Amino acid sequence: MVPVRQLCAILGVSRSWYYAAPEAGPAEADVALRDAIERVVLRFPGYGYRRVTKPLQREGWTVNHKRALRIMRAEALLRHLKRRWGPTTDSRHSLTAYPNLLPQTPLSGLNQIRIADITCIRLPRGFAYLAALRDAYSRRVIGWALSRWIDTALTLAALDHDLACRPRSSRPVVGNPRRRTEPSRPCCAHSHTSMRSSRSTT
Repeated sequence: MVPVRQLCAILGVSRSWYYAAPEAGPAEADVALRDAIERVVLRFPGYGYRRVTKPLQREGWTVNHKRALRIMRAEALLRHLKRRWGPTTDSRHSLTAYPNLLPQTPLSGLNQIRIADITCIRLPRGFAYLAALRDAYSRRVIGWALSRWIDTALTLAALDHDLACRPRSSRPVVGNPRRRTEPSRPCCAHSHTSMRSSRSTT
């Protein structure tokens, strides 16, 4: 083994520079591991982080699926699932459908018209559904509810939240569920329409 003094003399550097020079740390190891992960992903484009971990371990890398996931997420190497689109509107039912009153209702203030909508939220494991009622004048969301299921209970919870936040002295509200982007069945259900009628909502 060559002494440090002799090695510094051969390289023409001082010993203080040698001791101050940064050593190869975890960052360089992460770069090498990232390159190895990228090679596996290019070889097998359909692999997720768990399947990528196996060939890395066979190559001798000390890595688990959590570390592989962290690096793949940081480098945007995760596999993107293809969305499968399908119809979301179900208008073929025996429930009562009400006419659209918005064209003949001039918008002049708060608590006059509500825009109702339901949207799907992708979670790491599964989906959640958000039902919201927005005031057409202020564009503020007044009532909302979250659920794992898209059913009448979800829309009733959002409507109940809206009614609880609405001033008692406010005049009747015209509701407009967006049937093109949500199943119309929950908003046309008997329990939903009866609650709207009992609270002076059309």
